Amino acid sequence: MEGEKQPAPSEGLFADGHLVLWTLCSVLLPVFITFWCSLQRSRRQLHRRDIFRKSKHGWRDTDLFSQPTYCCVCAQHILQGAFCDCCGLCVDEGCLKNADRRFQCKEIMLKNEGRALDAMPHHWIRGNVPLCSYCVVCKQQCGTQPKLCDYRCIWCQKTVHDECMKNSLRNEECDFGEFKNLIIPPSYLTSINQMRKDKKTDYALLASKLGKQWAPLIILANSRSGTNMGEGLLGEFRILLNPVQVFDVTKTPPIKALQLCTLLPCYSARVLVCGGDGTVGWVLDAIDEMKIKGQEEYIPQVAVLPLGTGNDLSNTLGWGTGYAGEIPVAQVLRNVMEADGIKLDRWKVQVTNKGYYHLRKPKEFTMNNYFSVGPDALMALNFHAHREKAPSLFSSRILNKAVYLFYGTKDCLVQECKDLNKKVELELDGERVELPNLEGIIVLNIGYWGGGCRLWEGMGDETYPLARHDDGLLEVVGVYGSFHCAQIQVKLANPFRIGQAHTVRLILKCSMMPMQVDGEPWAQGPCTVTITHKTHALMLYFSGEQTDDDISSASDQEDNTLMGEY
Repeated sequence: MEGEKQPAPSEGLFADGHLVLWTLCSVLLPVFITFWCSLQRSRRQLHRRDIFRKSKHGWRDTDLFSQPTYCCVCAQHILQGAFCDCCGLCVDEGCLKNADRRFQCKEIMLKNEGRALDAMPHHWIRGNVPLCSYCVVCKQQCGTQPKLCDYRCIWCQKTVHDECMKNSLRNEECDFGEFKNLIIPPSYLTSINQMRKDKKTDYALLASKLGKQWAPLIILANSRSGTNMGEGLLGEFRILLNPVQVFDVTKTPPIKALQLCTLLPCYSARVLVCGGDGTVGWVLDAIDEMKIKGQEEYIPQVAVLPLGTGNDLSNTLGWGTGYAGEIPVAQVLRNVMEADGIKLDRWKVQVTNKGYYHLRKPKEFTMNNYFSVGPDALMALNFHAHREKAPSLFSSRILNKAVYLFYGTKDCLVQECKDLNKKVELELDGERVELPNLEGIIVLNIGYWGGGCRLWEGMGDETYPLARHDDGLLEVVGVYGSFHCAQIQVKLANPFRIGQAHTVRLILKCSMMPMQVDGEPWAQGPCTVTITHKTHALMLYFSGEQTDDDISSASDQEDNTLMGEY
């Protein structure tokens, strides 16, 4: 149509330009806002880290407090912020600097050296008292009002209402509360420091003022063990004890941390290891080093809080198959106070490669739990290889056991360790033993194996002496394969019991075979493995919790004793 008006080209370009501009704005503006927010967040994080680094408090970030919480500075209700894992102070992000200036954290050592050893006042902080805590004056519940209220002493953990707080209570001496026999008082360390300057070492006289029941506890926690609970436990222990007693072994090796024992009276210290069986072995190796250094009189007794996957040593000593926060940390400390001292055999495992008897130094391991060659070592080797590649994927105890199950099922089909009896020779106390058609041999020092199975007793239908961890004897059993291992774990089969011995010698004649010592696996060529007694470790046994296996085994032993009497 000749009469119709055509739009000018410039008008079309102008409309297209507007469209492009709005499109760019709609895309770039959210990107810019996100970038600006992340930049501000990173600046705040750097600012917080700078405050954390310079502060005497042990500040930790949290995105959500586990209970109604109020800032100790501005008294406002807060959902997120920071808390001190030594004194329990909670603050909003904007009040961090003020909190640093106004509130003092726990003193590891007293600044006033002239203060008496047994004279230390309460250190009160206001607000955020534990749930179900009661006032020491009126015996009524504290922390019931929805505001910053009531006081808590960061040493003895006593709580008191605002209206019950008196000047006499403020200046009253702190007795360190329920766990006074586990806490190293700051005044004690101050006195020790002065004694060392004067070149005196009579620590027993100094400790006598703290009472005969004083048995200070050192916490050695592995923050990377099992379910990664270690870091949270470190903070809870620091709140209840002196922070100087609490160590993360991933940052401070056990041999360094245990030097604290040398500042305590002889044979008085106790150690609580929070980790798996591997962490316990690491600590026991460090204690052996103390013996070599001539520090035998300072050797502590060792208790275990199981955070690993298997936890067989912990189970043997009565501390359970795994800790997941089901009981409060305060109850764990009570259990340690009630525990009894026992001995644990430790064994030397020497592996000498074939053909290098005089040219290469044999490999040496220390065994606390068990040594094995065969399908269970193969499962551990496969699991270990995959955990090394992606350690973050193996932080769940249930997932770890599922991976073990997968490799066990795979070996049932493949049978990589078959005809083991043709590849090895076994000697017990110097006497050679004829083996049936086995796939695996397991040498036991403790009662439990494979994450809670009493392997030596099996189904419990045969009369065998109970396996002990302090008799200087090893129990040697054989298994017919991965499926047989699974049957034993659910009490549908017995192991092939080879015997008990003081010394075990195993000769691998040919081919590569998987081996493990206390869950640390490797692939081994032809060699000679010799297991001999090395030393004893002083452990703590908690008899408060017994598994069904313990009860049934104990009843079987009583029945056998009665049969023998008749």
